[in-house]
Formats: sequence, structure tokens, C-alpha cells
Amino acid sequence: MSSPQPEPQPGPVPSASSAPVPPAALHVPYTGGEKESLHASLDLHRDAVLWKLEGLDDEQVRRAMTPSGTNLLGLVKHLAAVEYGWFCSTFGRETEPFWFDPATEEMAASPDETTAGIVAFYTRARAAADAAIRETDLETTGTAWDGRVVSMRWALIHMLEDTVRHAGHMDILRELIDGGVGRFPGME
Repeated sequence: MSSPQPEPQPGPVPSASSAPVPPAALHVPYTGGEKESLHASLDLHRDAVLWKLEGLDDEQVRRAMTPSGTNLLGLVKHLAAVEYGWFCSTFGRETEPFWFDPATEEMAASPDETTAGIVAFYTRARAAADAAIRETDLETTGTAWDGRVVSMRWALIHMLEDTVRHAGHMDILRELIDGGVGRFPGME
């Protein structure tokens, strides 16, 4: 499928945020409620995913670092698609139309998909997922793509697991690309 995005541009990946990560955002609330804590933990790892792209050029974020072709940008595209899937589609909420086949093309960025476009896709997916999380009780159930009935609690836990797993993959890829380590700049 073709992408509506502009051609890839050379140069470093734009910063995911214009300011340093504030110290309060570097941990889950120590005495927060269940939903607040799960959501804060997910956000923490989402931010780490975006940091793994910062300062890298288009070739670096697309560089396949494993025999299966895993690369940083493909992982971000995958996480965006599954955020929409688990939080929006599962709970009957609107999602944006995908320009790719999520069954076969979600883990790879095609040459016509820009880094900025994939990051924007992830940002929109996060915003849509955040609205679903805020507006849906933990006990509320929805039907997943495979017919399973799951609660918002389960979806939050599952998405946290998926994000943390792929953030770990990204840790290794980033270190192999340029030696960058840690969850955030200055944090090992």
C-alpha cells in the first residue's frame, strides 16, 4: 500500500520533545491508584521508545540490526498500530485508517514512509489511546481483533508488556548503532 507521507528527508530525527524529561515523569507515582500507575508506567516507556530515535538520521533508524530485519522505526510503527488496536478498536473507538496492511507491514517502514510521519502516527495513536484509557473503566470489556473479550485492565497490562519488550529491543539496537544507552539521556 502506498503512504500519503512526503519523501524521507536526510538529517537527524527531530526531537520527540522540546524540553528535557521532567524528574516527575521518570517514575510511576509511588502511591498512585491502579489505573494511574499503569498509565504512568506505559507513558514512561512510550517516552523512552521515542528517545531511542532522537539524534539519529534516517538511515540509522531504518538500519536492520537483526536477521529478521528489526529496526528502530519499524518498532515505533508497530507500537502505534497496536496502541490503536488494543485501546481503540477493542473498545469500539475510532481509529485512523492505516495506509499499510497491519498483518504484514506493521514492523517495517517502507521507503516512502518518513521518520517524522511514523513518529506523528505514534503520537496520534498515543493520544487516541490515552483518551480511551481516561474514559474507560478498568473493568469495562471489549472485543479484540481475534475475538477475545478483554478488560481495559488487561489491555493496559498487555500494552505495557509489549511496549517494555520492544523498548528493550530498541535499547540494544540503539547501542549497536551509536553506543547510546539508558532509558533517557543521562540515565543508564
